[in-house]
Amino acid sequence: MTAIIIILLLVGLPAVFAIYLYNKFIRLRNMVEEGWSGIEVQLKRRANLIPNLLETVKGYMGHEQELLTKVTELRSRSMQERGVGEKARLEKKLSHSLANVFAVAEGYPDLKANQNFADLQAELAEIEDQIQLARRYYNGTVRNLNIQVESFPGNIIAGMFKFPKAEFFEIEDAADREVPKVEF
Repeated sequence: MTAIIIILLLVGLPAVFAIYLYNKFIRLRNMVEEGWSGIEVQLKRRANLIPNLLETVKGYMGHEQELLTKVTELRSRSMQERGVGEKARLEKKLSHSLANVFAVAEGYPDLKANQNFADLQAELAEIEDQIQLARRYYNGTVRNLNIQVESFPGNIIAGMFKFPKAEFFEIEDAADREVPKVEF
């Protein structure tokens, strides 16, 4: 009888532990998918705001057609992209192009005084904050999943059930990571 109990424990405990790890991987994978969904919601909000912004500035920025066309093209390409890495690269370019639109707008006092433009600018700033929060959540869940995939004994279960590492949604330009220099 004791031998049966020992055999059950030797077989049962590893099986229970494997089930626990498998369920943990499922939970982490779902959290990564939830995090990515949050990023996509915010990116969609921004993408929906861009046509209104471009329509507002178009009348004032007649000479800046190339910049406006670039923003439109990047918006379209980003909305079609599904891969995390390529989406991050396109969104970074789109953010830089939008920053250029606002920088060029500084040269148009009538545009800066336009209430619709000011409202769109404020809404875009709020959406950018939401994108940052969603990105932090997503990257945190990716970090947790990746640690579990690479750590022992999780790496055994991850290999058996083909749980891959997830890709971070990160800034690629090293210059963007540097602390800006402030001089007085």
